[in-house]
Amino acid sequence: MNRLQRGDTVVVISGKYKGKQGRVKKVLLDDDKVIIEGINLVKRHTKPSARNQQGGILEKEAPMHACKVMPLDPQTNKPTRVKIKVDENGLKMRVAKSGAEIRAER
Repeated sequence: MNRLQRGDTVVVISGKYKGKQGRVKKVLLDDDKVIIEGINLVKRHTKPSARNQQGGILEKEAPMHACKVMPLDPQTNKPTRVKIKVDENGLKMRVAKSGAEIRAER
């Protein structure tokens, strides 16, 4: 169980995009990074090829380290730390500081 999952709404807590919100598009577990929609945009210069006839400059989201983002608490809409809680059936769930369960919108 990870503290961040695909579909979570997160807020950036440090760096150039501090204070911006977005949804997690992808979690890179090996590198401990996340890709967030509309955040950390980089320009990619591409040559024309068979696949991309036009070529040119494309903007895409680059991975950002997971320590720079915090999930939003569903009750208070503020950044929160995550606690992993095991219920009576043995299932793990992510819980915010307010006690609300954090569910990812897919």
